[in-house]
Amino acid sequence: MAKKTSTKKVVAKKAPAKKASTPKKVATKKAPVKKAATPKKAAAKKAPVKKAVAPKKSTTKKVPVKKTATPKKAASQTSIIARVDVGFGNTLYVRGEGAGLSWEKGAALKNITPYEWAFASSKGTGTVTFKLLINDILWAEGEDLTVAAGGKSVSSPTFVW
Repeated sequence: MAKKTSTKKVVAKKAPAKKASTPKKVATKKAPVKKAATPKKAAAKKAPVKKAVAPKKSTTKKVPVKKTATPKKAASQTSIIARVDVGFGNTLYVRGEGAGLSWEKGAALKNITPYEWAFASSKGTGTVTFKLLINDILWAEGEDLTVAAGGKSVSSPTFVW
């Protein structure tokens, strides 16, 4: 057999290179830099917007309205309340004088609860005289009732069937 001869390459190591000494940087103050003038860009032109034309207003001068110094007194309300059971399907009426009432034709009372009826009026002054009726036909027993205009009358009338 034949001998193999080896050939080795020897690589020479290089010595580390020495760094060249660099001078230390010293902070220096710089003069402000003047910016060169740049030409301004022209603004893009927008298409003109058509505005709606408002109708011309008249040039008449408004005159303030003078208010009269006479205050109106608020009309007080006369109330008539009756607490009675008139039976299913019947209505309670009132006749009289004052507060818009008449002795010839009755005014219906409003049914508030099953046993309470109410009438209210802001008409008239003075004393209101009245009497209650069932269905504007059957009169309540007893004398006529009275209440001052703007007052309140609460009664429990009786009826004879």
